[in-house]
Amino acid sequence: MIAEPTVTSRSSVQNENLAVDANSSGAVNHTVGGARNENRQKSLRGKRRARGGSENAKRRHTKVTNGSLGQAQNRHLKHGDIEAVTLFEVVTMGRSAMQAVVDDWIEAYITDRDSGLLDLISFFIQCSGCKGLVTAEMFQSRQDDVMRKMVEELDEGSGLQYKKFLAFPWILTVTWPMDMDSGEYPLTMSGPYWRRFRAMKLLSSLIGVALSLSVSIENSQRLGEVERTKTSGRRNSPRLERINRKTTELQDRRVEIENMMDAIFKGVFLKRYRDVLPEIRSMCMEELAVWMKLYSPVFLTDSYLKYMGWMMHDKLPDVRLKCVLGLQGLYGDPLLLPKLDLFNSRFKDRMISMTLDKDHEVAVQTLRLLTLISQSAEEVINPEDYKQLFQLVFSSHRPLATAAGELLYTRLLSSPTQAPDLREGASEQDTHTQLTTARVRALLHFYQDSELHQHVVYLVDSLWDCAGAMLKDWSSLTSLLLQDPSTQDADLSAGEQSLVVELLVASVRQAVEGPLLAGRSTCKKVVSAREKKSPVDDCGRLTEHFLKVLPQLLIKYSGSPETVASLLKIPQYLHPDSPHAEFPQALSGLLAEMGAVLELHTHPAVLEAAARSYLSLCGEETAWHPLARPGRDAVVQCWADRLAALLGDALQDGNFTADAEKTGEILSTLKKLTAFHNAQDLSRWGLYEQVFPLLSVEIIHGGLPTQLTVEALQCVSYSVLWNLNTSGETLTSREKAVAQRSQMRALCEKCLRCLSHNDQSVKEQAFLSLCDVLTAHNYQLQVWDPSSYGPLLYTPDPKLQRALLAFILEHVFTGAEYDSHSRGSDVESGEGRLEELHRRRSLLAGYCKLIVHGVLEMSMAADLFKYYMKYYNNFGDIIKETLSRTRQMDKIESARTLVLCLQQLFLRLKQEQDSGVTCSSGVQTFSSIKELARRFSLTFGWDQTKSRESLALIHRDGIEFVFQGFVQRAEKPSPPYLSYLTILSEFSSKLLRPDKKIVYTYLQRYISEQTISNREECWLPLIYYRASLLATGAEGEDAVSFISSDTLKQPSLANRSRSPSVRHSPTADGDVRSPSALTSTETKVRRPHKASSSTSPEDRKPEVELGPIVREPPPTIVISEEPFHANEELDVDTVEVDL
Repeated sequence: MIAEPTVTSRSSVQNENLAVDANSSGAVNHTVGGARNENRQKSLRGKRRARGGSENAKRRHTKVTNGSLGQAQNRHLKHGDIEAVTLFEVVTMGRSAMQAVVDDWIEAYITDRDSGLLDLISFFIQCSGCKGLVTAEMFQSRQDDVMRKMVEELDEGSGLQYKKFLAFPWILTVTWPMDMDSGEYPLTMSGPYWRRFRAMKLLSSLIGVALSLSVSIENSQRLGEVERTKTSGRRNSPRLERINRKTTELQDRRVEIENMMDAIFKGVFLKRYRDVLPEIRSMCMEELAVWMKLYSPVFLTDSYLKYMGWMMHDKLPDVRLKCVLGLQGLYGDPLLLPKLDLFNSRFKDRMISMTLDKDHEVAVQTLRLLTLISQSAEEVINPEDYKQLFQLVFSSHRPLATAAGELLYTRLLSSPTQAPDLREGASEQDTHTQLTTARVRALLHFYQDSELHQHVVYLVDSLWDCAGAMLKDWSSLTSLLLQDPSTQDADLSAGEQSLVVELLVASVRQAVEGPLLAGRSTCKKVVSAREKKSPVDDCGRLTEHFLKVLPQLLIKYSGSPETVASLLKIPQYLHPDSPHAEFPQALSGLLAEMGAVLELHTHPAVLEAAARSYLSLCGEETAWHPLARPGRDAVVQCWADRLAALLGDALQDGNFTADAEKTGEILSTLKKLTAFHNAQDLSRWGLYEQVFPLLSVEIIHGGLPTQLTVEALQCVSYSVLWNLNTSGETLTSREKAVAQRSQMRALCEKCLRCLSHNDQSVKEQAFLSLCDVLTAHNYQLQVWDPSSYGPLLYTPDPKLQRALLAFILEHVFTGAEYDSHSRGSDVESGEGRLEELHRRRSLLAGYCKLIVHGVLEMSMAADLFKYYMKYYNNFGDIIKETLSRTRQMDKIESARTLVLCLQQLFLRLKQEQDSGVTCSSGVQTFSSIKELARRFSLTFGWDQTKSRESLALIHRDGIEFVFQGFVQRAEKPSPPYLSYLTILSEFSSKLLRPDKKIVYTYLQRYISEQTISNREECWLPLIYYRASLLATGAEGEDAVSFISSDTLKQPSLANRSRSPSVRHSPTADGDVRSPSALTSTETKVRRPHKASSSTSPEDRKPEVELGPIVREPPPTIVISEEPFHANEELDVDTVEVDL
């Protein structure tokens, strides 16, 4: 509490205030008029405030002469303005009358201590942003509910607008004590009511005051030095004494401010920086960084920095981010670096580990912080740390990779260690070329050390923002590649030359296409007009440059297939419409060199790159089409003529009689034609008619080389695919349609025969060709133009469908058990295993496309769904996507497929157990089938209303599967497939409450209530299933041990072989007959008033008795289409079941 003031203390305060502002009286008179005009503009707000603080206003109005507002308020009232009822409002209405307000409050405090203190408390609370008003009763009560009301509403905008008042120490010492004898104040308390008062902001304001005092002290000291340097005759001793006295007073005031800051830090920050509210922790770290930056002599010490380091371990990303951003401001100031040495040694490891933070923004900002540290304090981060940080250039998150690229460029490329020795008198161009060469060498050394030799495009993308000028210096890069080997600087090895070519191609792709890489996420960025123009300019420069240089590169590196394959990608990025692209001679030279390279190489990468480049150059809408198209046609015509001549000599009397040399020529020519036929339509050269006899010879006589068979299958399938693609334009008569269908049927027959080939590559190529052709044919039927000739119709026969399924089961779902359970760390990994996995995934994806596009029946997917859990790690994503697509096509048929899958697995397990032998490894256990059912139920999602029909079908078919044809006898007390109900119960949680009653009612049609309540062991699955439908888990607790066991304790099948795809229903004579087709389920939910005749399932009397049971054909569950909302309460007694 504040001590009782005296007249002496009051006069000293007034004298001090007069020294601060000598012209305060004039400011008061000027401000009164301005405040009067301002009050007129704020009349409505003044009325509202007057209502909110009427109690204090009335109390002060009775004693205006002695009130806390004093003369300043009376001047307002004399002119009829709105009454300012609080000290805060008086200040806001007259900002320049500060001195008068302070004098009036001091007089009011001497006259009435309680009233003055109450006004000051209200002023302090409102400065903190609280809209509440403290009354005398509230001040006397000191109850918790009163304090809670104070912080219900905070005005973040109006709070702390008048920080200049914090210069007066008595504002911070005035508090609302919880106890008159207590030394704690609300500002420093840790209760829940004081969190929202922004004491951190008050401390920041005090720092501003301390800084202004420091400036005043420096100015006073400077004046004192000037005065002391004067001669004794000119020295003004009284003035020097006043300056020294003022300096001493300012220093004492700064000490007081620092003591207050220390008190607030210990009382507030130390209790709030670990607050349970993350926003408070974030604010503490943010303000602490501001304090260290602004007032480093006090706060930038190890005792304060440790809090910043500790909170970098906070579990909330925002808190960690505030710490990193605050440290960036500290490390960015060179004057503050000497005080951060101990912090570097203690928390460097933590900062490096935060580059792998799960929050991308924290990781990015941490890497930028480490970049600042590396620039200012090189000895802090050692080479091992740099090696770890540089690997982030290959990160999948582009902002993080870009930040790592900036660090890499700063440390290695901006000033390379192996800088060239520049000769005297060297030109600027030579100097630039040598510097670029040194940087490229440093980049090559880093790339080779990183051992990630297939990620050049990602490295270029990471360096593009900071080293774009170096990467776009294509003239320097190509000159480095074209250097004479005899020169002194041309010491690049073959591997380094290949890397420079990859770097060159990646920079060209980046300049044309931008940062669009597979697997690397980017952030949305607003592209400016200059950035939009930059790619256009780059395309023009690279087109002009590479039209002249690329032929020379192809000539020099024509002997290396890998280098040539990279160089042949560059023509894809040339811009034909560029103003610098009108060089017919240069384009002709490029096409000639490309043709010469194709005569030398048959490598798949070279052929694919050349085919894509020719496709880009021969575009019909480009300016190069008249020149490039004849060149490509000449190359293809040469190959086609050569192939026709070779095959004419090799195929005689239906046999393949070519020797090894001729076979090699046929294979190389066929590879080139196949690669170009994959990218472009070469139908007019009649490749189908030339190559198809090779397949006929292989099927009839055999003896064809394996590679030649594979290439022939590919070439023929590409011909059929191009015919399907252009069938809307080419089919103009019935004869052409019949001929085209004959080609497709013949290809499918040959591929079917090749599925039983001895070589694995031939079988896989035949399977992929079948999948591609059948999928394209189905798509062509969907997009057929009705105005054209009739569509080409072809349906694969059942034999072909069964062969496709058998191939998938034999070549995809095979292997050791680690395929489904290993995470890749417990087994040997390598390129061979990854290639094998990729091959199997491609085969499975091709078969799933046939199901999704409707080529195969949806029921054939049941055999794939069986392996969803067993091969989840390898193929789970493909199977799950197939399940989702089939559900979008037909929900009911998709549900039937799931039922078929589960029933087939259950029957196979049942047969294995009834045979008395140990189950083979290919048979799934009961627990695995149950887990598979649980995963299937999770695929239905959270919206239960969308899956009501499908789930009802699953339960109906499951009940029929268990109970149809069952007649209870002494030797057969329970159905043989009763354990299937345990698997079926996994889908009960997805049913809505009214649907559960419908399903339970349907179950009662098959079994009596007494049987349902039977506690014998053989009926435990039924008890558990009933509990899942009635949502009473207690009833099924006794069955847990039974249902979790992999051993089914049921009687043997006794020669009862049941197929899950065939339904059985009992007749009145006890015979088994096939029921009619299953009808689609509907949902019917009525919500009128309750019917008096409705009864609960527990009150329903059993419809049948134990003993021989004779039943009618099973009814159908019918549910209405009325939508049901998950948050809507339904009364199950109002639901009618239409059976």
